Formats: sequence, C-alpha cells, structure tokens
Amino acid sequence: MNNFNFYSPTFFVFGKERENETGKLVKRFGGTKVLIHYGSGSVVKSGLLDRVKKSLSDAGIWFAELGGVVPNPRSGLVYKGIEISKNENIDFILAVGGGSVIDSAKAIALGTLYDGDFWDFYCGKRIEKALPVGTILTLTAAGSEGSMGTVITHENGMLKRAANHDVLRPAFSILNPELTCPLPPYQTACGAVDMMAHVMERYFTNTQNVEITDRLCEGILLSIINEAPKVMSNPDDYDARANLMWAGMVAHNDTCGVGRESDWASHQMEHELSGLYDVAHGAGLAVMFPAWMKYVLQQDVMRFAQFAVRVWGCEMDFQNPEKTALQGIERYEQFVSSLGMPIRFAQLGAKAEDIPTLVKTAGLGENTMGSFVKLTEEDIRKIYELAV
Repeated sequence: MNNFNFYSPTFFVFGKERENETGKLVKRFGGTKVLIHYGSGSVVKSGLLDRVKKSLSDAGIWFAELGGVVPNPRSGLVYKGIEISKNENIDFILAVGGGSVIDSAKAIALGTLYDGDFWDFYCGKRIEKALPVGTILTLTAAGSEGSMGTVITHENGMLKRAANHDVLRPAFSILNPELTCPLPPYQTACGAVDMMAHVMERYFTNTQNVEITDRLCEGILLSIINEAPKVMSNPDDYDARANLMWAGMVAHNDTCGVGRESDWASHQMEHELSGLYDVAHGAGLAVMFPAWMKYVLQQDVMRFAQFAVRVWGCEMDFQNPEKTALQGIERYEQFVSSLGMPIRFAQLGAKAEDIPTLVKTAGLGENTMGSFVKLTEEDIRKIYELAV
C-alpha cells in the first residue's frame, strides 16, 4: 500500500425531507448570500426548488438563482454564474440537481474568487481557493456531492476537461433518496454505470497488497449490481434508491482509492466521446470500459480474474486464468446491457470514421494517458476501434 493523505470534510445529511434543513445548513457553513444553481424544469415542477427557497428565506438568507445546467455542463453558463456571483457578492453556491449541476457550481465557486478565466483551472493551473458549495442531490451517478472533482465542457471546441482539489469538496451534501425516484430508467442506468466506473478506475491498479480497498471496491460493486435492477423494475423502491445513493458517494469520494494508484484512462477517452457527441457520461463509459479492459488485460491477468471471481461469481480456472478474466469482462458487458446501456459505438451513435478526431482532441501528443497501462495515441486509437 502506498503512502496517502485523505481529507473528506463534507457534512452529509441523509434521509427523507432533509432538504427542508437547507437554510440552517447554509448558515452553519457561513453562507449569507447564496447563488442557487440548478438544471431544467424538474426541480421546479417537483416543488423542490420552492422548498429550498422557503428554507433559505426562513433562515434569513438572501439568494439569487441561475438555472439551465445541461448534461455535460457548459462553460457559457459558468461564465454567467461567475458574473452574477461577483456582481452580487455571493459567498456560497448551492447546487440543486445531479452531478452536472454540482460540477457547474464548483466551477462557478472557483471562478468567483479568480481574476482570470476559470478555464485556466481545467487546463492545469493550480487551484488554491473557491467559494463553499452545498449540494442537494437529485441524481445518483457522478459522486460530485462528495468528491474533489468537477468536469466542464468548453463550448469553444467542445473540450471536456476536469479539475480537482480538496477545496472543491462540498461543505455539505443533502442526500434524500426520494428525490431520485422520479428519474427515468435510462438516467438511473447511466448513473449505475458511472458509479461502477468510478470504482473500477481505482480497482485496476498496479499497487500491490491493497486488500482492504480491494474489498471495499468489490463490496460497492456488488451492492450496485444488486440494487440497480431493483430500481429499474420499481423506481419507487426507497431502500434500493438509498443504497445506490450512498454507493454513488462512496464510489467517488476516494474512500476506496487511498493507498493505491488509480487509472482514469477510460474516463478520459469517454470525455472525448461525450464532448463530440454530447452523449450521457454513463452511456459512454458503458462503451469504453469493456474495450479498455480487453486491451490492457495482459498487464495483470490475475487482477482481472479476481474481479471476475469476487464480483461476478465466475469460477476460477487456475490452468487458464485469462479465460476467467474474459468471462468477468463479458458478464460486466451483459450486466450493463441488461440495464439498457450501449456497449458498442453504433449503439451510442458514435462513428468509426470519427476516431482520428477523438484521438486528436484528447491532446496527448508525446504524452500518455492512464496509469495501469500508460497509453499512447496509438493505444487509444486501438481501444476506440475495439469499441466499434
């Protein structure tokens, strides 16, 4: 196990109707002037936004509003949010929605305290400070409610890039599983795949002797495999929604990633897909992860065989562990397909002729991508081709 630091200060408030405590929580974490950031009409139609505003008003907290966040959140709305926050002296950003809303809120929190272009932080500039962010989660998927990360798509070139720092971990996150019950099956499935990908990016590692985090990863994956079909067949299953909601958070706040090298190549390759085609992140990951696994399998066949046995219940073939490993990848593909997810380019609406564009926009040049296997431009071209 590697040396590590782990800092996860988010205050989690879990359960039914907890969004009614928003005002008290904002005040607890020092907010006096709030920007409420949200997506489309769902939080309005459901009455959630009204409940949140009432809670803030009851606590004597002034607020402004900015809606309109879309999946694969865009830079344009971030710039607008930064302008509002600076003009109104906002001191707290409140995200009401899923991962896209939270990521956009984090970007606004970064840009408000910066004199330059917020996009600098998504191009590698060191992050030092940001406004505090609170979240009210309505979609279990990205794990942004507990993570240090944010992903934004810049409309100039449709480049999708990430920024990460502990200052971006939310001050508090309200997790009410009831708020996820209205989600359409496709969004629920995308969320489940996204959560699994966050775990697997950490699970496939070159770091040895990490049994405790291996078992944490496997337990989270098994829980998602067990609970996701339940909510697909019964969207109002509160207990299944609750288990998925907490799994999504634990999958990406790095609890299961400490002391071990992580990879993230599949995420980076998917970012190019969703940047070009504007597809759901989880759907893109469902296509890219199996292709990546098949390509890098020989790096550590026994780790993939362990994944097959412990997570997918395959029987270990000690004479031919590669056969076991491939069975595990196949069962993963079968599972995500059973949720209605694509597993090939064509199902996603992606085109083989666009692969050179995907490779080019990744911007590797002479650099490499990933850690489990350091991938060159030629490698990622071949992985995209495996996904066709």
